[in-house]
Amino acid sequence: MIELTRAQARRFMLLKHGLLGGHRFTGKTGALDYIKQTGCIQFDPVDVCGKNAELVLQSRIKGFTKTALHDLLYKDRSLIDCFDKQLAIIPAEDWPYFERYRQIARRNLENYPEMKDFKEKAKAYIDKNGPCNSDGLPPELEGEFRWHSAVHWSSGKNKARAVLEQMYSEGELIVHHKKGTRKYYDIAGKHIPLHILSAGEPLPDDTDHFKWRILRRIGATGLLWNRPSDAWLGIWGLENEKRGECFRLLLDEGKIKEVTVEGIRDPLFFRAEDGSLLQTAISDEKFKPRCEFIAPLDCIMWDRKLIKTLFDYHYAWEIYSPPEKRKYGYYVLPVLYSENFAGRIETAAERKTKTLVVKNIWYEEGFKQTEKYKKAELDSIRRFAKFNECDDIFMQNSK
Repeated sequence: MIELTRAQARRFMLLKHGLLGGHRFTGKTGALDYIKQTGCIQFDPVDVCGKNAELVLQSRIKGFTKTALHDLLYKDRSLIDCFDKQLAIIPAEDWPYFERYRQIARRNLENYPEMKDFKEKAKAYIDKNGPCNSDGLPPELEGEFRWHSAVHWSSGKNKARAVLEQMYSEGELIVHHKKGTRKYYDIAGKHIPLHILSAGEPLPDDTDHFKWRILRRIGATGLLWNRPSDAWLGIWGLENEKRGECFRLLLDEGKIKEVTVEGIRDPLFFRAEDGSLLQTAISDEKFKPRCEFIAPLDCIMWDRKLIKTLFDYHYAWEIYSPPEKRKYGYYVLPVLYSENFAGRIETAAERKTKTLVVKNIWYEEGFKQTEKYKKAELDSIRRFAKFNECDDIFMQNSK
């Protein structure tokens, strides 16, 4: 059994995410490499100072721009929008592993016999006219039609939206591009290579499939325990007993390793292939401090109880809390400095004036704002402004 101090466990997680020391990932290639490492990054359409997926990458990828992610998704097609950890972005090569959910979506048509005719009309229209959203379909697909997805939470009574979402769930359509929060769909076969599109389910056995997905989630977080957690969201059908069985099998196969961390009752697990990173984490190597702003739905934050246990840092995303119940603000990001969380920051990009407004910075109790930290924080704010294509910075308050 490998025994770690909390500091060593923290270093390992941060090294795994490319958040400690020098940048491990650079440019568009680095963004793709990072997403392949994690399996998926979570997408959220809210854009106060960058969308969640963009925020994940800006904290890790040297020289990252929003255009780089757009190009990987909608020009290179190396990445694809998919339901994984809720709304997510995954490598296009992982498309076949989600075939079982597309099959469930196809069977869902039995509950909506009228949908077959809707689909034929929508497909013919898109095939002829190109990508469209729910406002762009012909008049015969307007009106009400109650529908609920079989594989995610989407539902409603808008006929056009229902048919597009159903076809997307089945794999007939993909997201061709987005304009703001609006998704434009196109025929999947026009953009996904045939060898990927036509590949069968690689892991038809349920246990093998769950093992693959659990291994990806451990790879996405770095360290994870076998406990109920938001880190498992989107793995449909994964019950506690099955998760425990898969952990045992992955251990027996040598694909994951178990560690104990001082003061933590439950063992933690990491991917065996990350063993060299663990050796670096437990070495005496010193790492140059960095200050980074972390996304609300960042991979490293997927299990916030684990973050509280390892880093003694509590983070709650208050976007859906009533204003009077918020402790901090509407869209607040964790601030990471070196090997710990220094506090949190609330910013907003005012795009008309190209100004990044820093509304507030709250520091953790006992955190010392050294001159070295202040310099790193200011550098991070400047990089964040550039990432948001802002020319000016306006500081309001700090606490």
